[in-house]
Amino acid sequence: MVRQLLGTSSRHEAVLVRHYPRLVGLAYLTLPVDRKRHSRVLAAHATVQRALPAGLPRPRMAGDGSGGQAYEELRLRVLRAALAPVRGRRPGLGPLVWGLRLFTPSGDQEELALDRELAGLAPAARAAFALRTVEGLTAGQAAELLGRAEVADPAAAVRAAEPVLALAAASGRGAGLWPAVDACHVRVQPTDLLRRRRTTAGTLVLAGLGIAALLTPALAAGPVPPAPVAPTAAAPRPAPRTESPDRWRSTARVDFTAWPARGDRRADAALLDRALAAWAGAGPATEVEPGTVAGPPVEQRPRLLFAGAVDGVPVVVLYDGLRIARYTEGPGGGLLLGGAEDSDVTSAAAVVLRRSGGTVRYLLAPWIDTAETRRLDRPDAPANPLARQDGVTDPVPVGGGAGCPGDVLLQLRSTPVVAEKHAFLLADVGGLRPARLSWTPPPDQGPARSPREAVSPEALRAWARAACTVPDASPGVRQLNLWAFATQQLPGGAGPVSWFCLRSDRWGGEGSAATAVLLPGPAGAVRTGRADGRACSRYEQDTVAWVWWRSPQGAEFLLAAVSRRVTRLQLRGPDWSVDQAVPGRTLAVQRPARSAATVEAVQENGTRLHPLG
Repeated sequence: MVRQLLGTSSRHEAVLVRHYPRLVGLAYLTLPVDRKRHSRVLAAHATVQRALPAGLPRPRMAGDGSGGQAYEELRLRVLRAALAPVRGRRPGLGPLVWGLRLFTPSGDQEELALDRELAGLAPAARAAFALRTVEGLTAGQAAELLGRAEVADPAAAVRAAEPVLALAAASGRGAGLWPAVDACHVRVQPTDLLRRRRTTAGTLVLAGLGIAALLTPALAAGPVPPAPVAPTAAAPRPAPRTESPDRWRSTARVDFTAWPARGDRRADAALLDRALAAWAGAGPATEVEPGTVAGPPVEQRPRLLFAGAVDGVPVVVLYDGLRIARYTEGPGGGLLLGGAEDSDVTSAAAVVLRRSGGTVRYLLAPWIDTAETRRLDRPDAPANPLARQDGVTDPVPVGGGAGCPGDVLLQLRSTPVVAEKHAFLLADVGGLRPARLSWTPPPDQGPARSPREAVSPEALRAWARAACTVPDASPGVRQLNLWAFATQQLPGGAGPVSWFCLRSDRWGGEGSAATAVLLPGPAGAVRTGRADGRACSRYEQDTVAWVWWRSPQGAEFLLAAVSRRVTRLQLRGPDWSVDQAVPGRTLAVQRPARSAATVEAVQENGTRLHPLG
């Protein structure tokens, strides 16, 4: 019996090793998406490594040619474990990685779109997608296996995955793993280098003092040591790396790694050495944007993006795979660090070179075909051409009230070599990189829409009225999205109302959201709530908001609006309550006077939502 169990264990181990990448890919696609990619990669590997049977006899399953009975058993165990957190079971301890961050590459625009659609699926539907693509199962086979994995409605999960399967097939990713979901081929980068370096140095100093204390009595009786040798000159600092001018035309990774070095002083070794020394030293003149990791470059030779004179001031821009560093000489100069991890065509499109006299000069990506500026508060006015030389723009006015993005937007268009007819907007937020403006149109009866570029007339008009209700427009914000989650007609034909949820996402991964209402009239939108976290993102796609409104006749109404998966609204006041279905996603309740009120929304599955705080 023992020999039989040992043989079974060895056979399973051999099969697991042979099919390890497929099993890890299955786990990675199925696991919850509400975690950092580093944690998700480790969780996928842990799920597969814990799939080996413990040695007890297991029920036999018929093989289908994909690796025999042992593989069938391992695949089912991986699937059950990946779905287990959704049913409330906590995963066990997984692989431990200290000092490194592991993550799959971000991929191109098609992969990012596919990733967004997958994030919107339920775990069982993502599992169905993985079984159809990674394992190559038919719809019937996938449903049967999901049933064995204790999925409540396997057929519904398979149906829910069909639209995303079609999108994957259209982009050439309908079979097997692609880089963005292949957790066995990951990028590795260190983290917390400065803290670790100080900790290690302190440990070595203490250890050295202890050794010296132990050796001092013995050395006192020995010969006199020779005179110390004068220190030699420090080794020259390696020059930053540079990319060829046309690399962005041939690479599949269009981000800061594809930027060539530009500027009239990129061959000035002394200037570059001073910039590298400033970053390595990270002294008192160093400024770090919120959420950015401080410390020296994580790469021995960071990339040089720019070195030149801007308005007569020497400026150097470097990139180490995680951060942008801008070194400026002269009065008010120093080093500024900002996050730049997982950049793409839009988020790596521009870097702020210099701010002076209420204007800003940008360095634009080499794939930008046309550059224009437009006023955020004048949505119907045409855009104006923006001149640039070697990527450096003419001065662009900045402005905007407190808490608002800049008044003057960059309207950029990528060359067809990268993305045909792809125009997008960037707004100044006072940092090293402008933030991308995106727009999610009002919902219809189908699936939730994904954010798109805010260049349509409808998007421009919405942003013009709601820009100053964003939850965060400070340095380090990567993207600002405006989601029009509901529209409403006011009682008595008083006009239309638009309900928005605005989201700010930062380079470090943090984010915040705010709800706002746009009432008839010339005034802008009014914020109704704000909270840090994942609200109004792809991970939390439902919301509720409310506000008091006085009609032209003086009547008081409580207006409320919800997103598409909410079925009921429950309103309560000091001496009144309303519990009503909301098929149109909005509600207007007349009251004699304004009073304290509580608003609660109920989703199809019974989940209760509350307005943002």
